[in-house]
Amino acid sequence: MPNTRLPAELRQLALQALMEADPQQKVLLAHALQENSAAFFIAHDTVLQPPTGLPGCPARPELRVHLDMPRRSAFTQEGLAALLHAVTHIEFNAINLALDAAWRFSGMPPAYYLDWVKVAAEEAQHFSLLQALLQSMGYSYGDFPGHTGLWDMTEKTEGDVLARMALVPRTLEARGLDATPPMQAKLRKVGTPDALRAVAILDIILRDEIGHVAIGNHWYRVLCAQRGLEPLATYARLARQYGAPRLKGPLNLAARRDAGFDEAELALLSAST
Repeated sequence: MPNTRLPAELRQLALQALMEADPQQKVLLAHALQENSAAFFIAHDTVLQPPTGLPGCPARPELRVHLDMPRRSAFTQEGLAALLHAVTHIEFNAINLALDAAWRFSGMPPAYYLDWVKVAAEEAQHFSLLQALLQSMGYSYGDFPGHTGLWDMTEKTEGDVLARMALVPRTLEARGLDATPPMQAKLRKVGTPDALRAVAILDIILRDEIGHVAIGNHWYRVLCAQRGLEPLATYARLARQYGAPRLKGPLNLAARRDAGFDEAELALLSAST
């Protein structure tokens, strides 16, 4: 008999990876999803219903609101580990953000889903690099508290892919482009081998995050064009509507240009800092 088995469906697999609570298993699923994405069917017009319990997260770290996070000096071994743990937590959340973008929204072109699967795999690689550094220092992901800020905006924008593209990759993740060079400068002042290894990892993360923000910019503009919306005014409206965090300077203008922000938007963003 001929083999009538249907190919696996990419959005369902992305949802399964999102639901996975174990960080290392989530990393493996994200990589497998990207590596095999060409073989998967994409049900891009199917409306999928979200299950309870999203996203899948381990029992640790303890999650706290951003203002309740302890402050430590990066010039101590524990403080440096806490700083790197905070970045590791961001990267774990970024895996979830990309997987959620890949499964949640129906009606997008197949290239949209492939883009976010690629982003998820790169975020998984970032997490693995940082986790390995933490472990070499005698720590692990979960040893310090983490904050909930990134996923909060994901929940707020779950009903509209335009709002998601505007306020997660183009806003929250773009803030990482601004924050990385000052963090690297601080780590260079710390100057220990672990701190300098972290600088090199952040070079990789910054390079990849420019591409991730560029993907968000691309799909945001595609959606604005489809809906007949002016991008700058629409962004301002969405930022107010969904309570986007206030932008803090200095902006990494070179990285933001590489990520697809045009000069008019950069001028407006600069004026708001």
